Amino acid sequence: MYAIVRAGGRQEKVTVGDVVVMDRVAGEPGASVALAALLLVDGTAVTSDPAVLAKTSVTAEIIDHRRGPKIDILKYKNKTGYRRRQGHRQELTAVKVTGITPGK
Repeated sequence: MYAIVRAGGRQEKVTVGDVVVMDRVAGEPGASVALAALLLVDGTAVTSDPAVLAKTSVTAEIIDHRRGPKIDILKYKNKTGYRRRQGHRQELTAVKVTGITPGK
């Protein structure tokens, strides 16, 4: 059984035991978090009905908080003396999927 869940603005395919790195989620390591299911596949049965998916629960445990790789942003215009340098590191959270409970 696997599910497609919304994880930090993206969609991830998860099964029980998978570790997913997503945008920062509030909570301490060891805390439980619920992920919104968008699609559920159990063998040959595919569930995409929003009423049934509202009852479906995908739970995950927060493993740790981390930061993504550094992204360098450089802007330059020739002959005008215009130079700008900026950096960015995305705040991320690693979660481990602990259970997928299908709704009826």
